[in-house]
Amino acid sequence: MNESASLSNLTKWRLILGGGEADGTGISLDGDLAGMDATLEALYGFDEKGKFEYGEPNLKGGREGSSPSVSRWLGDIRKYFPNTVVEVLQNDAIQKPVLRNIMIFEPEILEKAVADVNLVATLMQLGKLIPSKTKDTARKVIRQVVDELMQRLEQKTISSILGSLDRAARNRRPKHNEINWHATILKNLKHYQPEFKTIIPETLIGYGRKTRKSLKDIILCIDQSGSMGTSIVYSSIFGAVMASLPTVKTRLVLFDTQVTDVTDELSDPADLLFGVQMGGGTDIDHALGYCQEQIVRPEDTIFVLISDLIEGGNQVHMHKRVKDMVDSGVQFICLIALTDQGEPSYDKKNAQAFSDIGIPVFGCTPDLFPELMANAIRKLDIKRWLGEKGMVAR
Repeated sequence: MNESASLSNLTKWRLILGGGEADGTGISLDGDLAGMDATLEALYGFDEKGKFEYGEPNLKGGREGSSPSVSRWLGDIRKYFPNTVVEVLQNDAIQKPVLRNIMIFEPEILEKAVADVNLVATLMQLGKLIPSKTKDTARKVIRQVVDELMQRLEQKTISSILGSLDRAARNRRPKHNEINWHATILKNLKHYQPEFKTIIPETLIGYGRKTRKSLKDIILCIDQSGSMGTSIVYSSIFGAVMASLPTVKTRLVLFDTQVTDVTDELSDPADLLFGVQMGGGTDIDHALGYCQEQIVRPEDTIFVLISDLIEGGNQVHMHKRVKDMVDSGVQFICLIALTDQGEPSYDKKNAQAFSDIGIPVFGCTPDLFPELMANAIRKLDIKRWLGEKGMVAR
C-alpha cells in the first residue's frame, strides 16, 4: 500500500470515527474535508449532545439558534455531498423529532430540503400537524416530487402496459379482412416453400381487437400504516398513469381500519397525496371485503395488495377472502413494499399463507413495477419472472 492510498483510507476512517481522542488516526482535516466532518458531527453527534450545534459562534459567544443552524446545515450537505448521500443524511435527520419539527414546520427551512419520496412520506405522516404557515410549501414539495416521478416512470409504464395489452388482445383466428399481413409474414418465414416461391402461413395473426371497453381491471389496494409512506407515493403515481389509459380500468384504494377509495382523485396525484392521513391500525380483511364488492370481471382483474401484512383485523377471515378471490379467477399479487429501498419488516406467517395458495409475495422497486404489470396482463408466471430477475417470492 503506498502512502497516498494509506492516507486516503485513514482520512475515511477519521470521517467515520468523528475525531476526538478515541479515533486513533492522528489525521487533521481542513478545507472541504473539515466542512464534511462538521456536517456529519452535527447530525450524528446530536443524540450525545442533546442539541443541534452547527455554524460559527455568534458575537456574544454562543451559537446561533437551532433554526438558522439547521438551515445552514441543509445548504452545506448539498455543497459537500452528492444528492444520493444528501437524501440519506436528510432522512436520518428527519427521524429525530427535534430536527424534524424544525425542518418541516418552518417553511423557509423546508424550502431548502431536497424534495424526495422520503420527505413526502414524512409530510404525509405528519398530516394535520403541519402548521398553516407551512402547508403551501409542503404542497409545493409534494408536487415537485410527483412531477419528477412522472417524468421518470410515466412513459415506461405506458409502453409496457399498452404493449402487453396489444399482445393479449391480438386476434389469432382473424377473418380475411382482419389479417395483419406484416405480422403474419414475419411469424411464418420459417415456412417458406422454395419450389412455390411463397410462404405457407400456418399461423394467421390479426389486428388487436378495437374496443372502447377496458381489457383489464386493475385494483391497487394500499396499506396506509406508518411504514408504507413511500409505497403510497409510488402507488399513486402508477395509479394516475394507468388511470389515464382507456384500455385499463384502474381503482386506487387506501386503508387502515377504514377504507378510502381515492379513484376519483387520480387525475391529480399531488393533491391526493397531500390529503392522505397515515397511521392508525390495519384491517386488511375489511379492505379486501370492500374491494371484492368492486370486482365484476374476476378473470380480467389484477388485484395488487401493497401491505406489510401485519393484520389487526380478523386474520382467519382475511385468509378466506384471499382464497375466495383467487378461486374466482382474480390475479392476486402482494407487494410487501413498493420502494427503492430493501424490504421492510413484514408478517412472515401471512406471507407464507398467501404464497401457499399461489400468490407471489415480494418487495418491488418502482423501476420493475411496469414490467410486473405487463407480465400480469399477459398472465405470465410471476414467480418464474422473479426468479429470472434474481428475486425470490416469499
